[in-house]
Amino acid sequence: MFEGQPKGLFALALANTGERFGYYTMLAVFALFLRANYGLSPALAGTIYSAFLMFVYFFPLFGGMLADKFGFGRMVTTGIIIMFAGYVLLSVPLGGDTFALIVMLAALLLIGFGTGLFKGNLQVMVGDLYNDPQYKDKRDAGFSIFYMAINIGALFAPTAAIKIKEYAETTLGYSSNDAYHFSFAVACASLILSIAIYYLFRSTFRHTEGGGKKTATASAAPVEELSKEETKQRIVALCLVFAVVIFFWMAFHQNGLSLTYFADEFTAKSASGIQAMCFDVWNLVAIIFIVYAGFSLFQSKTSKGKIISLVVIALAVCFLCLQYDPSGTVKVSAPIFQQFNPFYVVALTPVSMAIFGALAAKGKEPSAPRKIAYGMIVAAVAYALMAFGSFGLPMPQTEIGADGNPVAVHVADVTPDLLISVYLILTFGELLLSPMGISFVSKVAPPKYKGMMMGGWFVATAIGNQLVVVGGLLWGAVPLWLCWSVFLAVCLIAAVFMFVMMKRLEKVC
Repeated sequence: MFEGQPKGLFALALANTGERFGYYTMLAVFALFLRANYGLSPALAGTIYSAFLMFVYFFPLFGGMLADKFGFGRMVTTGIIIMFAGYVLLSVPLGGDTFALIVMLAALLLIGFGTGLFKGNLQVMVGDLYNDPQYKDKRDAGFSIFYMAINIGALFAPTAAIKIKEYAETTLGYSSNDAYHFSFAVACASLILSIAIYYLFRSTFRHTEGGGKKTATASAAPVEELSKEETKQRIVALCLVFAVVIFFWMAFHQNGLSLTYFADEFTAKSASGIQAMCFDVWNLVAIIFIVYAGFSLFQSKTSKGKIISLVVIALAVCFLCLQYDPSGTVKVSAPIFQQFNPFYVVALTPVSMAIFGALAAKGKEPSAPRKIAYGMIVAAVAYALMAFGSFGLPMPQTEIGADGNPVAVHVADVTPDLLISVYLILTFGELLLSPMGISFVSKVAPPKYKGMMMGGWFVATAIGNQLVVVGGLLWGAVPLWLCWSVFLAVCLIAAVFMFVMMKRLEKVC
């Protein structure tokens, strides 16, 4: 899985892991913070949440344009500095008045713009590592590894957000609302780690930074010259893909909004037995070790490698056995459900790569556009399950708290297994769509417009994230099963469109 990859991939992936850990720590509690700290309705909190996500993924368009002129590396560094300033502002507890709201919005703008300079350009640099002919066939696998690394950071984020908030409340004596800011402060520390990794291992990817005097190397592939017609075909194909992924992200990023509302208001607040073990991140890490050691056991070519793999598996199994308490009960907090998606991504990436590797060996691996279409169908299945599980549930309810602000009421105790299963299915869809989509853009984008086209991918994501607000608007306005059915419908329609346009898309692959 990791063999034969350029060294720069691991450096860039780890730099991104640090940044994503901070981002997802903040995002895990952000929607709940908006409602608790400012007394916002689900719809208004959803509007701010989705607008923030939109800016995070819209600004890479401008970041790509600037990078095409000034260099990718320079924009990555500048982006981290701007993000850091934004997270510092967000970390300061200022209360819930109008001034505090304005400062919070300014912080979100800085974070969004800084992410726009950092995120897309870092991924372009990853793609450019594979311009070297010796790595050409490793591109899709490389992006899967890169995407997995992102989710390692995201895996620990919900637990970090909850634990740090609880520490600020119980040990430091901060109010519930002010304690949220300690979760946001984690992002500041993670960005320092991210930039440190970037510069420590810069020598492994410096040739992809651009912006400086370009020197040819013996291993570098010549820049591809395209005709105007071929350039147009590629841009049109990319725009068609962008149009489809809008609806995936609209549905997928309900994990931080309507699905979190569902976890908070309709899902049981405790778990026991094996189910309880799912809510301890270290148990999930042990399972990841078992998965990777299992693959290593079968793929290792030496007895020493096989023995090490067996030892890792045995230790992980022993750890899980010691953790199991049949009578133990754990508290389940709504943000913790967001750890399941990154867990599934990390655990299932080698499975996904093994499946597609086997298909490729037989000449039957689906094209990137076809994988994206399958991903849309899988996402539709997830929301079909969500709709089925929500039949008969009451409408969301609110009451006025002591401070005069509306407070969400917990009205049902649906088994956590529903959301755990839905996140599993959504992750299958994500693995088919997101890393393959990024790889497709880096491969198909005309050389002169690489930064802009990667920015275009993020603009599509931004539009999808803006449409996340639909979940907030539907929450409490329609029956739950109908809310989920809206996302089911848009995913199916997008999949059908993708299959209709398949020949045009596969022509440029």
